[in-house]
Amino acid sequence: MPQDDQQPRRPSPGKPEGKPGRTPPPPPTRFSRGLFGWVMVFVLVAMLMLIFQNVSGQVETLKTWDEFKSLYVAGQIVEDTVELRDREIRAVREAGVDGPQRPVRFEIDPTIKDKYAEWLNDLTGGKFKDAGGPPLWQMILFNPLLITVLLIVVIWVMILRGLRNAGGGGGMLGNFGRSKHRVFQKEMTNVTFADVAGIEEAKDEVEEIIQFLKNPKKFTRLGARIPRGVLLVGPPGTGKTLLAKAIAGEADVPFFSISGSDFVEMFVGVGASRVRDLFKTAKESSPCIIFLDEIDAVGRKRGAGFTTGGHDEREQTLNAILVEMDGFETSDQVIVIAATNRVDVLDPALTRPGRFDREVVVPLPDVQGRLAILQVHAKKVRLGPGVDLEKIARGTPMFSGAELAAIINESAIIATLAEKDFIEQEDLEEARDKVKFGRARKSRAVEEDERVATAYHEAGHAVLQESLEDADPLHKVTIIPRGETGGASMSLPTKDRFTYGARWLKAMLRVACGGRIAEQRKTGDVSSGASMDIAQVTKIARAMVLEWGMSERLGFVRYSDADGQERFVAEREYSEETARVVDEEVRRIADEAYADAERLLNERWDQVERVAQALLKHETLTADEVRALMRGETLAKPSVSDLLAGEAKKRAPEPPGQARPRPEDDAPPAGLAPAPA
Repeated sequence: MPQDDQQPRRPSPGKPEGKPGRTPPPPPTRFSRGLFGWVMVFVLVAMLMLIFQNVSGQVETLKTWDEFKSLYVAGQIVEDTVELRDREIRAVREAGVDGPQRPVRFEIDPTIKDKYAEWLNDLTGGKFKDAGGPPLWQMILFNPLLITVLLIVVIWVMILRGLRNAGGGGGMLGNFGRSKHRVFQKEMTNVTFADVAGIEEAKDEVEEIIQFLKNPKKFTRLGARIPRGVLLVGPPGTGKTLLAKAIAGEADVPFFSISGSDFVEMFVGVGASRVRDLFKTAKESSPCIIFLDEIDAVGRKRGAGFTTGGHDEREQTLNAILVEMDGFETSDQVIVIAATNRVDVLDPALTRPGRFDREVVVPLPDVQGRLAILQVHAKKVRLGPGVDLEKIARGTPMFSGAELAAIINESAIIATLAEKDFIEQEDLEEARDKVKFGRARKSRAVEEDERVATAYHEAGHAVLQESLEDADPLHKVTIIPRGETGGASMSLPTKDRFTYGARWLKAMLRVACGGRIAEQRKTGDVSSGASMDIAQVTKIARAMVLEWGMSERLGFVRYSDADGQERFVAEREYSEETARVVDEEVRRIADEAYADAERLLNERWDQVERVAQALLKHETLTADEVRALMRGETLAKPSVSDLLAGEAKKRAPEPPGQARPRPEDDAPPAGLAPAPA
């Protein structure tokens, strides 16, 4: 707060002192008296004069001198109103049956004005006025040339003022050069490390940033230099922005937040101007934190991709960021935190030591991290006594923090719509499936043959997933449409996988092939329902060959493009012969998985039949129910048809005249006579 605001103000003499704590009223606005202001006043006066002239009434135009003469002789012209001008004769006509009092005019030839003067003298007995030409103000205001010049001057003055203000950072054009950052204080962010879970290593790595902002002398005592920039790298939704806000909240310093796309505008040079304005404001508010979200919008590699050779606004903005970060002094106490999920496309000059010294990886949370994130968000809702968050954490591999927060929120919405007092486990399960696969479309009308094909398709997936030891355990299988899928087989991994073994990959390939095989054997036809399975098989097989060296013919070599360079024309760093071998190996891996899955399903076709028929009857089966069916057991639970019939029976009204059975507790005691009617 400035010192002037802290000092008490003396009351002005002759004026009562205002109430303490109230802001004094602003001084009255003074209008500019420059050239622009006077021109606007002049134009306004001209418009008013024109309006008043038109308001005075409609002017009646006479065609001949004889017509004017006959009106005057008949006494319809007001005396002493006749005026002789250079190009017309004007007078005022008396009110009559044909209208109210109004002006009249008669155009004359200016070359014989003297002759008209003699005629008027004889007609009026000398009672007319020789007005000469029009007034000077009319000549000025209604001159077309002068009006055109005035408009050009007004437009030119506005352009000059806009350009002048652009240099000073204000005005109509100058606002483009101002930074669009938002400033948050600790009270506004209200985020600390207690609100961040699942990324403990990243929190520990940025702890020294907080210590420097709180006590910078502790580090400068031994000559240490704190990192000028910290780059947060991780997939979308992992909590990079939340971590940056937590750093500002823990350090209790101003937090300048801006997105990388806010630097780019339609005008050339605006991005660099906004960068300079942002860093200037931050240095005046140090110690502080500058947070650049999605920095890859302006920080991509220079010279990459297709360029026309002209001026590149994005590269100029990046150059300004590099120069400003180099201009930091040790005493500035300004730390730049940037976030991106595309670190592979950033310019090397941006990530070198001295600019972004630290690269903090914010990964997807593991099972313990997911449990901690769920517990943080579960504090804001009411959970039932039987809720098992650990089971939800195990069933959400590769989920980000944002998706886990969405699960808690969606479960609260589902429980609210069901008019429950708290969230139950089934609400969390439904919310997880909704976030991952989409909303269940129970009202969708499905043909019976398509429903049968979907049931056998999902039964093929489920039986193979339970039969293969290297595959993830089955969680549940359903034929209820969700999102773009007609059904789904969901797994429940026993652990998080950060590397993929060949046995697990081969098992996943066989599970993906099982749906098409079972569907084709039952219906004798193939459908597009296996498109996602085909895409998954192709993606895994190509990665095994190109990236992970799991092909014996191609050996321990990586053939995929790993430099992250963006190109408009795809380039291969291997020969056509190698490309042919790559295609053959991808096809071999897919064919082997398909043949092996077909052999396994033929051996277990009776299990596929039982699971598919149960799916047609119940629509959703748990892993325990699938195992029981594969062992030959029957399920003792009502079908979907039975549940729908029970619900319809509950909602059906009672037929009139039918006596409602009395409960035994309400029966009258023995020996008690009925009451008289």
